[in-house]
Amino acid sequence: MSKDNNENSSPSAEPGESTAPTAGFEWWRRSLQYKTGLGLTPELKTQYEEDYKDVIQKQQCTECYHNRDWLINYSPTVRFLMQQIKKLERRRNFSSPENADLIRFDESKIICDFCPDWKSGGFHPEVGILLCQNRFKNKWHLEDTLSHELVHWYDNLRWKVDWTNLRQHACSEIRASSLSGECRFWQEMSRRGLGFEISRGHQNCVKRRAVLSVMGNPKCEDRAHAERVVDEVWESCFNDTRPFEEIYR
Repeated sequence: MSKDNNENSSPSAEPGESTAPTAGFEWWRRSLQYKTGLGLTPELKTQYEEDYKDVIQKQQCTECYHNRDWLINYSPTVRFLMQQIKKLERRRNFSSPENADLIRFDESKIICDFCPDWKSGGFHPEVGILLCQNRFKNKWHLEDTLSHELVHWYDNLRWKVDWTNLRQHACSEIRASSLSGECRFWQEMSRRGLGFEISRGHQNCVKRRAVLSVMGNPKCEDRAHAERVVDEVWESCFNDTRPFEEIYR
């Protein structure tokens, strides 16, 4: 970002010292000005808010990629799912017309970016995985999200999921929420407090999150429609723990 010699420079700056509007002394001066309102014009207020959003998004992006790389190298769940996806790839003939719409896995297809909605991530069968850098509480939240999306990738590669088919979509959502770890006991208790049913906490969490995801499908009419579809496929999909031997709780 270019330096403004009038509003965005510090008269006491030493040669070589950064006077960019989002760096050093100048950033602190503008922050104080914004918080106190002293000498703050509407134009300066708008500019500060835009710069602040830019700073935060860059920090979030850096942290997201750092955590992504750490999990790819050290998370047992993420590493296992990646290994299983690569095993499936070795059995697929990607040059075959029937597999032309499948994408090969590699780390460059796991992207961090800002997301305007409430979701923490997403999988697209033609592109890869998006991690919503502005939605993560910590590295372990990102681990659950990445694991969830990798289950979708596994399912898509194994069964060529038709994501416009609500039953197939619901099945993969049930499996992803159940197998990723996002519905394990301590996670659910932190979200729901002590008011959740302990004996069925995992199942209730999986069903709730699957319904919310299916509601986002353009072919879903409403919550009741999503709940009905999830119930229809529940037993077979919840009990299918592939590629794991059992549910990670």
